[in-house]
Amino acid sequence: MADLLDLSTRIIDSGHTDQPVNRVTNELSEIADDLAVVESFSHCVAVRTEEGIVAFDSSGVHTGEAVVAALRGWRNERVSHIVYTHGHADHVGGSSFFAAAAARDGHAAPSVIGHENVNVRLDRYAYTNNWNLLINARQFGGVAGDLNLTVGGVDEPGARIAPNPNARRFLPSSTLRPDHVVGHHDTVTVGGDVFELHHARGETDDHLWSWFPDRKCIMSGDFLIWNFPNAGNPQKVQRYPIEWAAALRAMIAKEPELLLPAHGLPIAGRERVARVLDDVATALENIVADVIAMMNSGATLDTIVHTVKVPADTLAKPYLRPFYDEPEFVVRGIWRQFGGWWDGAAARLKPSPDAQVATAVAELAGGADVLLRRAEQAAGDGDLRLACHFADLAGLAAPDDPIIHAGRATIYLTRRKAESSLMAKGIFAAAARESQAVVDASTPPST
Repeated sequence: MADLLDLSTRIIDSGHTDQPVNRVTNELSEIADDLAVVESFSHCVAVRTEEGIVAFDSSGVHTGEAVVAALRGWRNERVSHIVYTHGHADHVGGSSFFAAAAARDGHAAPSVIGHENVNVRLDRYAYTNNWNLLINARQFGGVAGDLNLTVGGVDEPGARIAPNPNARRFLPSSTLRPDHVVGHHDTVTVGGDVFELHHARGETDDHLWSWFPDRKCIMSGDFLIWNFPNAGNPQKVQRYPIEWAAALRAMIAKEPELLLPAHGLPIAGRERVARVLDDVATALENIVADVIAMMNSGATLDTIVHTVKVPADTLAKPYLRPFYDEPEFVVRGIWRQFGGWWDGAAARLKPSPDAQVATAVAELAGGADVLLRRAEQAAGDGDLRLACHFADLAGLAAPDDPIIHAGRATIYLTRRKAESSLMAKGIFAAAARESQAVVDASTPPST
């Protein structure tokens, strides 16, 4: 069992880490008396009370059973309550295992506490089931190592951490839904332990962070993930960086001495907790201010995306590295929140189909092979952004040409290796797989 507080203290105070900080070991570590965390995807924070165990999040469908087993190995007592920090699948999908364990022991299922928008989210997941399977397969089509994870206690770069895209349901129908619904704020007392629940929009619109006043402890959910904030996911619904930063400021005002995130390491010490939360809040506030200032000056999205940057020393902090989301995507999310979907380029308001444009460009250039050669030249020059533009044009102009698509696949695999964030890696890997499928389809079966 790792000494998580000692590890996080060393990493934060030194500013350096030589090991993963987001670990999926499914091992339990006791942080204080009757307070523990199971490191999973996502974590489960557990508080033992006189009435039973209060679990904050249930982890996902692939890890929930292991989380329940870890809790049993710590305290063989009933889980009386589950508090959802928010309704993402990796936080609620394991709840059915908690219910099954309660049934085996002859207990009632845990009471589930969640924000009023959790049920709205779960209904949306059912409505867009196949879409969610597709985008998560693409987002996590990379590997666990790309998210700075440890799976099973050791780095396993090939380990899958997302639902199977061929599965029938993105989230099991047996997932428990909240029976205690929270609006903006609530205070819950379980077995004499007091838990303040605060709603704020950040990564989601249904997020709760919790304050344990007797312990001077905050359970922050995904407001801190030990990566750059997931405030700009390119494939998912709107994020809220302004409210996110405000929530972090509200946490600092509580003067917590212990912070328990849903991803990453727990943090001890009032000054250290405040410093980390302030750094994340400041990064979000600055990027929002820069984007809004440029929008107010009339700049286009293209100009803003290639102008607004986060300082390198900020991104070098162990809890702000762009290994999951990244600032460029947050810039686009801010534009979408305040400026809509149109990027300011007139031709893209009502564009021609991409394939039609690509075919016309290929005709002017002298063929799709010419476009591919230009893509390969750009890649050789180190301009992978430009290389991907030309590779896409070549692929669209020659959708069934295995030679063209072999080249496009190579370029996108090269691009993937050059990226830091899992989201970019996943999308570029998916582009390579698309082209590889064309190559495979043209290859005669071996005899």
